[in-house]
Amino acid sequence: MISNSIKIFDTFAEAFPMKCSRLIVTAETEKWARIAANSFTGFATSVIACGCESAIEKTLSKNETPDQRPGISILIFSMSSKELSKQILNRAGQCIMTSPTSALFSGNEGDIKIKLGNSLRYFGDGFQISKKVDKKRFWRIPVMDGEFICEDYAYQVDGVGGGNFLILADNKLNALKASEVAVREMQKIPNTILPFPGGVVRSGSKVGSKYKSLLASTNFEYCPTIKGVVKTALSKAENSVLEIVVDGLTKYDVTLSLKAGIKAVIKLGKKSGVKSISAGNYGGKLGPFHFHLRNILK
Repeated sequence: MISNSIKIFDTFAEAFPMKCSRLIVTAETEKWARIAANSFTGFATSVIACGCESAIEKTLSKNETPDQRPGISILIFSMSSKELSKQILNRAGQCIMTSPTSALFSGNEGDIKIKLGNSLRYFGDGFQISKKVDKKRFWRIPVMDGEFICEDYAYQVDGVGGGNFLILADNKLNALKASEVAVREMQKIPNTILPFPGGVVRSGSKVGSKYKSLLASTNFEYCPTIKGVVKTALSKAENSVLEIVVDGLTKYDVTLSLKAGIKAVIKLGKKSGVKSISAGNYGGKLGPFHFHLRNILK
């Protein structure tokens, strides 16, 4: 299939069920809400080594936050309830509570509770107090700039992680430019995040390695510098590949994000240097969620 001079491979992205939660961080200014959110979502690109995948979902106005202050919505994903709870609590304590003027709230409802203020309150050393508002409990923890307001619990919901597509271009600059265009459109889709730096990953991986200690290793079929010594998936004209990975609350959310990104790249056309669009999968054997590229575009 060729669309606007760009080949769309007849393949699919393979994604996995994950555990997810949405958090809302607020502060006196949007600048400091974003600083706290960026700190929370740091080192959260992949569950392979980070324990979770997290990024900013969107900016919130004062009318959209529980305390009527500027805010940032964060999504965080992990493979298990235990790891999700651990990552949220550690990051909340070390990255949000430490950030000047910040407050932290749950951004979703769910049946499974994750301790937030319920655990962080002990930092108050007995001086913490709580208040119930609309059946929710909020903790007021004394800190040096005043007090840290934190909701008692966050909530776990099911999510989908690992939706992706590959941009194959004639050189790395064109691959990057096309990726940036795709990311801008994908970041407009609610209920999704792009967890890698700037939304883009260059070190695409495959399961396993020749080294027994590694769970994943470089996806050599898409590495242009070794085309001559491996069974390559690249044509002679394709000399750089970048991947965009998306996590979302539902399969539908991930589909919308992938569609927005792929269409944005296709719109660039032949002059962009993009030769084709593909996707990463494991033959359908590991992840139950399959995103067929050509079906997405219909």
